[in-house]
Amino acid sequence: MRRFWPHRFRLLDWTGRLIHDRHEAAMTYTEAERVDWRALWASGDLARFCFISLGILLHATNETMVATVMPAMVGDLSGVELVGWSLAVYEIGAITAGAAAGRMVSYVPLRTNMMAAALLYAAGALICAMAPSMPVFLAGRVVEGLGGGALVSLAFVSVERLFRRNIWPQLFGVMSAIWGVAAFSGPLIGALLSQYFSWRWAFGLFVFGGLAMAIACYAVLRSPEATTRKATGTGLPPFPFAALACLAASVLLIALAGVDIEMLRSSLFLASGLAGLALFFLLDARKPRSRLFPTRPFDPRSAVGSGMIMVFAFSVATCSFALYGPLILTTLHDIPLLTTGYIIAAESISWSILSILVANAPPRSERTIIIIGALMIAAGIAGFAHAVPLGSVPLILFCAVLQGGGFGIAWPFVTRVIVATADPTESTVASSGVPTMQRIGYAVGAAMTGIIANAVGFSEGLSAETSAGVASWIFLAFLPLGLIGCLAAVKLTRHSRALPA
Repeated sequence: MRRFWPHRFRLLDWTGRLIHDRHEAAMTYTEAERVDWRALWASGDLARFCFISLGILLHATNETMVATVMPAMVGDLSGVELVGWSLAVYEIGAITAGAAAGRMVSYVPLRTNMMAAALLYAAGALICAMAPSMPVFLAGRVVEGLGGGALVSLAFVSVERLFRRNIWPQLFGVMSAIWGVAAFSGPLIGALLSQYFSWRWAFGLFVFGGLAMAIACYAVLRSPEATTRKATGTGLPPFPFAALACLAASVLLIALAGVDIEMLRSSLFLASGLAGLALFFLLDARKPRSRLFPTRPFDPRSAVGSGMIMVFAFSVATCSFALYGPLILTTLHDIPLLTTGYIIAAESISWSILSILVANAPPRSERTIIIIGALMIAAGIAGFAHAVPLGSVPLILFCAVLQGGGFGIAWPFVTRVIVATADPTESTVASSGVPTMQRIGYAVGAAMTGIIANAVGFSEGLSAETSAGVASWIFLAFLPLGLIGCLAAVKLTRHSRALPA
C-alpha cells in the first residue's frame, strides 16, 4: 500500500524524537566520524545490529505488502466494505505502541521488550493468516500494529543503549537501506505469494519472521544494557492514555459510519468521530508533559499550523489508491497483482529518489520546492480519478510517481519549517508531531475512503459494476482536501520567509 508507507520513513532518533525523514536520518550524521565498514563488521556490531533491525524490516514490508494481497483476501473472506479498516486499525495500534515503547524500557529490560513485541507481531500475523472472516482479520491487524510499532521504536532505542556513538551514522544508514528494501519488496512479495500460493502464506511468512526476531533478540541481546532496566533520574512523563483512547475511538466511529450506509446512522457516527478527534486535540493540549503536538496545531496564522494542516490534508487525501487501487484494477481491468505491486513500489521509490535529489537544494529554493511538491501530490490525486477507471497502466504509474515524488521533495522542507518556526520549548514536540499527524491522517483517510467506497457501490459487494462506480469517486471526493493542502503549502512558504537562510 503506498503511502501509508511514507510514515514508514518516519523514524525515532536515539533521544526518542522522531526523525522527519529516513534520508534526514542519514544526513543528520554526515559530518560525524566515519567508521570503516570492514572494521564495523569485524567488531560484530554491524551483524548484531542487523538482527535488531529485522523488526524494522518486518514492520515495513508487512505494511507495504497488504495492498497487493487485498484482492485475493476479499475474494476469500468477503467483507469488501471493511477494507478501509485494515489500515485504520493497524495505524491505531502502531501509534499507541510507538508512543509507549520508548518509555517501557524504564520498566522492563530492552531485550524483554523486543521479544514481547516480536511475539505480539507474530501472533497478529498468525491471526491474519488463519482468519475465517474479515472481523477476525482486522483483530489480527490491531495486534500486528501494536507489535510492529513497538519493534520500530525499540530498534532506535537500541542504537542509543547498545552501540558506540561514533558508529551511529552507519547504523542509521543501514536503517535507511532497510526501509528502501521494504518499500520495493513488500508489494512484490504480497503479489507473488497471492498469485502463486495463497494470500494466507503472505501473512504466514511474517509469523515465522516474528518468531525468528524473538529468538534473535534472546540470542543476541545479552549485554547488561539490554538485560537491565534503564535507570532514570527524573520521573517519567505521564503516558497519554486518555488522549490515545479518544483517538482510537474516534477513528473507529468514523470507520463504523461507512460499514452499513444509512443516512441517519452514518451521519451520527461520522459526526461523533469528528467530534472525538477535536476532543483528542483538546485532551492533548491539556497535558503539556505528555502532549503529542505543539500549541494550536491547526492555527493557519502560524507556520506550525499551516504545516500541520498540509500534512494532515495530504495524508487523508492520498490513502485511496493504496487501499483500493489493486482491488479495483484487478476486478475491473484484470490487471495482474504483480503489476499493481510494481506500481505501488514505484510510488515509494520515487519518494525516496526525489527526496535524495533535492536534499542539498539551497534554502532560497525551499519555498518553490514545497509548492511544486504540493501541486504534484494534488495532480496525482486528480490523475488517479481519470487513470484508474480508464485502466491505463502507464498513466496510473505516472500518477503514482507524481504523488510519491511530490511527497519526497516537499516533506523534508515542510518539516524543517515547522520545527524551525515552533516555539523553542516545543521544538521536539513539533518534530515528533509531524509523523504522528501523518499516521493519524492515514488512519482517518482509510476510514473516510471506506465510507465513500461503500456509499457509491461496495456496500453491495465486489463486482466489475460496483468497482466501476467506486473507481473515480474515491479520488474525486478528496480533491477538496488536496486543494486545502496546496493552500496550506502557500501559507507555509509565506511564513518561511522569516527564517534565516
